[in-house]
Amino acid sequence: MNICQIEQTSGLCTGCLRTLDEIAGWSGFSDAKRNEVLADLNRRRAETRTKENRV
Repeated sequence: MNICQIEQTSGLCTGCLRTLDEIAGWSGFSDAKRNEVLADLNRRRAETRTKENRV
């Protein structure tokens, strides 16, 4: 996508689900830190789907 839009209530990008800090720091993150963020994205996706199903 390459264009992030931050959802105000969650603080996450509506496309990639990263925080502003994660987006800004991505290029400087170590592989371990990137893997940590990527692993957390799976949880965020699941939570987002759960919230969408409730609406």
